[in-house]
Amino acid sequence: MINYSVDGEGIATLEWDLPGRSQNVLNEQSMAAFAEAAQKALADPAVKGIVVASAKADFIAGGDLDMLLKATDAQVLSANLGGWHRLLRTLETTGKPVAAALNGNTLGGGLEVALACHYRVASDNPKARFGFPEVTLGLLPGAGGTQRAPRLMGIQPALLLLTEGKRIKAAEAQKLGLIHAVVPAGSEREAARAWVIEAATKNAVPGRDGKPGKTLQPWDQKGFKVPGGGVMTPAGMQTFMAGNAMLREKTQGNYPAPKHILSCVFEGLQTDIDTGLKSETRYFVNLVLSPEAKNMIRSLFFFMQEANKLAGRPQDVPTQKYTRIGILGAGMMGAGITHAAATAGLQVVLLDTSVEAAERGKAYSAKLLEKRVAKSQLSQDGAAAVLARIHPTTDYADLAGCELVVEAVFEDRALKAEVTKKTEAVISADAIFASNTSTLPITGLAEASARPANFIGLHFFSPAERMPLVEIILGAQTAPATLARAMDFVKAIGKTPIVVNDARGFYTSRVFGTYLSEGMALLQEGVAPALIENAGRIAGMPVGPLALADEVSLELVHKIAKQTRADLGDTYVPRAADQVAALMVEKLKRLGKKGGQGFYDFPANARKHLWAGLAEHFPVRPEQPSLDQVIERLMLIQSIETVRCLEEGVLSSPRDADVGAILGWGYPPFRGGPIGQIHTMGVANFIAACDRLAEQCGDRFRPIESLRKKSAEGSQFFSI
Repeated sequence: MINYSVDGEGIATLEWDLPGRSQNVLNEQSMAAFAEAAQKALADPAVKGIVVASAKADFIAGGDLDMLLKATDAQVLSANLGGWHRLLRTLETTGKPVAAALNGNTLGGGLEVALACHYRVASDNPKARFGFPEVTLGLLPGAGGTQRAPRLMGIQPALLLLTEGKRIKAAEAQKLGLIHAVVPAGSEREAARAWVIEAATKNAVPGRDGKPGKTLQPWDQKGFKVPGGGVMTPAGMQTFMAGNAMLREKTQGNYPAPKHILSCVFEGLQTDIDTGLKSETRYFVNLVLSPEAKNMIRSLFFFMQEANKLAGRPQDVPTQKYTRIGILGAGMMGAGITHAAATAGLQVVLLDTSVEAAERGKAYSAKLLEKRVAKSQLSQDGAAAVLARIHPTTDYADLAGCELVVEAVFEDRALKAEVTKKTEAVISADAIFASNTSTLPITGLAEASARPANFIGLHFFSPAERMPLVEIILGAQTAPATLARAMDFVKAIGKTPIVVNDARGFYTSRVFGTYLSEGMALLQEGVAPALIENAGRIAGMPVGPLALADEVSLELVHKIAKQTRADLGDTYVPRAADQVAALMVEKLKRLGKKGGQGFYDFPANARKHLWAGLAEHFPVRPEQPSLDQVIERLMLIQSIETVRCLEEGVLSSPRDADVGAILGWGYPPFRGGPIGQIHTMGVANFIAACDRLAEQCGDRFRPIESLRKKSAEGSQFFSI
C-alpha cells in the first residue's frame, strides 16, 4: 500500500498506492502501512528527509466512508484516531524535513496528512481540488484539520473552509496558506524533494547550542501566534459570535457537524495543539456515531454513488452514446432541459409551435450563459459553442436523426398524443420517445404511440438546468432496453436517475404532495399558519408547506385534485387539503405565487408575508399543538406514503426512495430520506407513532401490514 524507497541523497519517498482502488483512502490497513513506512524512515539515520507522494492520479481522497459507516465502538475509534494523531505529530516534531507532493485531488483526511508535512507543493492541475468536504456528510476533519488549518490560515478563513465543505483550486489554496508552492504538472515531486534537500542541509549545520537543527511546524516554534489573532482577541470573539448565529439560522440545529467544528476550533486554539487534537477526537467520534452522519453517509455518498453509476440498469444492453436529441416545447421546462443537454455537448433540436417561442427557448440558454461568462466561469467562445448546438424550429422534419426526443408540452393528454404521433412519423424506429409529464400515467400516454416499447417517462424538476434528479417512469410496455438507454441519457447530461413504475403521481409528486396536503390539513384544523410554516423549516424542509403550495400553484393543486376525483370515482377518498385548495381558488381567487396571492401575499417591492385574511377563513383554535407535534405530522406522512410506494411496487428500492426525496423536493439529508427516517426511529417506534397519529388524524397515517410484518421479524430497511 505504501511504496518505500530511499535515493542516493538520503531522501525517502513514501508513495501511497492502494491496490485495487482508483484512489487512495485512509482506512485501517493503509494507515497502518503508512505508519510503518514513516517510522522506518524516521528511525533510519541514513534518511535525511521524507517526501510523501501518490502513485495514483490524485493524492488521497480522504477517509474510507465504509469504515466510518460501520463504526460502532467509540473506544476503538478513539484509540485508532489517537494513534494516527501521535504518528502525524511524530512526523512534525522529530526534526527531519517532510514535504508532500500533491499531484491531484487532496481532500479531507488526505489534506490533513499533507498539513502534517512541513512543506506542501501542488501540481498546477486544473482538475485538482483541495478542501475539507467532511461537513457535507455530517462529519468534521478528524485527523487534525480543525487544529492545523486555523493555525495556518487564521480563524475566519479556516472556519469558512471547514464549515462549508468547499473544494478550492491550488492557486486559492496557496493564497490561503494551505499550500506553499504550485508548480507545473509533473514536477511537484521533484520540487518537494528539492525543498527537503535544502531543509536537510540547513539542519546539518549546528545551531548556537552545538546541536543539529530541526524542521518544525509554525505552531511548534517559540512565539507562535495564530494569524489574524487568537480566540480571545476582538476579531476572534466577533467571528465566533457571528458564526454561531449564522450557523443556527442555516442549519436550524439539525446538523451537529458545523457546530462541533466551531467548538473544536474555539477550544483547541486556546490550548497547545496536542490538547486541541484530543478535543477534536472527542467531537469527531461523537459525529461518526451520530444518526445524522450515518444517514448522510448512507444516502448522500453510497446511495448517490450507486444511482450515478446506474445501479439497476439492464446489464445486457450496450451503452447508448448520444449526439442529437429533440425537445418538444420551448417553455421553461423545455428550455431548461435544452440547456442541460447542450451544455453536456449534445446537439438539440428545440421545437415549438412558433419560431418566436422556439427562439425564446434558446434565448433562455443565452441568458444563463451570459451570467457564467460574467463570472469568468466560461469563455465567450465556450458560450457560443453551446448556443450553436441549439437549433430552434417549428418543423417536425428537423427531428430526423434524433436518438431521443423529450416531450415537454402542457399537461394535456390530447396535445401529448398529437405531438407523439407527429414525432414518431419522422424519427427512426429505434429512437426513444420520452414524456416529461409529472402527473399523467405513462401507460396511458403510450397509447398514442405506435411503438410503446420505446415510450418512457423522464420527469425533470424545475429549473431543469439546475435540479439534479430525473425520475424515470416505466410504462406497462416499456422495454428493458429503453430503460437502459434512458438511464444512459440521464447520465450523459450530468443528472442522477431514479427508476419508478407507472402510477398516479409516480413517486416524487405523490409523496411530495403529502407534505403540502398535511400543511393544509393543519391549517383547516385551526393550527396557526406561522407555526405550520416554522415547523416545516425547523424540520429541515427548504420552505414551509403553505409557501411551497403557493410556489407550486394552488390552482394546479386544485386542478390535480379535481382530476384525481374524476378518475377514481367512488374510490376517491376526500382530503382536507382538497377543501382548502377549492376555497382558496374557487371562492377567494387566490391562485398562488403566479397570481400574486395565495396563502401568502407577494408585494411587488417587499418580502412575501402570510396573508392576514387566513385568520378569517381558517380561525386559529385556542389550544395549539407543540412544535414537535406539527413536525412529526409533516415528516411522518412522507415516510408512510413512501412505504406504500414500495409496497405497491411503484418504487423498487429504498435507495431510490431516499435519493429521489433528497434531490427531488429537498428532503432534509440529516434524516437520510423518508426511509432513512424510519430506519433512524426504528420500525417498531415508527409504527407506534403512526398508529397514534392515525387515531388522532385519520387513516392516512395507518401503517400497512408489510411494515408490521417487518417489525415483527425484527428486521430493518438497512443493515447499518
